[in-house]
Amino acid sequence: MSIPFDELKDFLDFKVSEFNTSNFIPDDPVSLIHRFHNKEDIEIVGFLVSTIAWGNRKAIINSGEKLLDIMGSSPYEFLMNYQEPTTKSKKFVHRTFNATDLDYFFLALKDIYQNEGLEKSFSPHPIIPGATGRIVQFRKRFFSLPHENRTEKHVSNPEKGAAAKRLQMMLRWFVRSDQNGVDVGIWKSISTSELNIPLDVHTANISRKLGLITRKQNDLKTLEELMTHLRKFDPIDPSKYDYALFGLGAIEGF
Repeated sequence: MSIPFDELKDFLDFKVSEFNTSNFIPDDPVSLIHRFHNKEDIEIVGFLVSTIAWGNRKAIINSGEKLLDIMGSSPYEFLMNYQEPTTKSKKFVHRTFNATDLDYFFLALKDIYQNEGLEKSFSPHPIIPGATGRIVQFRKRFFSLPHENRTEKHVSNPEKGAAAKRLQMMLRWFVRSDQNGVDVGIWKSISTSELNIPLDVHTANISRKLGLITRKQNDLKTLEELMTHLRKFDPIDPSKYDYALFGLGAIEGF
């Protein structure tokens, strides 16, 4: 499908305004972070929920509820006092993410908060630009403690060509901020211009139908191809188009 630039931009801008509203929140995993007001609580819940964000949204939210039940009303306080798996955390599983992985995630996050904090752990990469480079830097920091190799698969590696869908989504949650309130905008050290959309099956399929990407794989190169177009539509806030592409695919079945 070949659509003139202005026509496609107007169409996507309209779809952003249609889906980027408070009505989007209740049925999306982002709803879980909206329960909290403390910055660290939001970060911890957002990171963990984005980590398990594969499968349908209802299943993700259900597993997210179990994580909240493990951590209680103050995830940050829970984390800073964490020593070893609890009775509840030993039972946690979401697809291939299990109690062993969760134990390391708790310990690694605790170590990060005892030092620089989660936001600073997403530092700029000396070579790889934007959010993708920050994810590379974070991943190295996150896995700096002794851990089982199996746990590494739960944090995608852009250096191996991964689009890092889940962390790209988390960064959108934390960095974007507008009057519609879906994204919480608690991180001020990263510009929205650096963000990428989370490239999932819905956004990729719609992007192909609209002629925004040609590659068949849903990898980092495809994400970069897509973002080249989206940055032309809005160089300041290109990740907002995630609402349009995801909404068209997952909600409307375009």
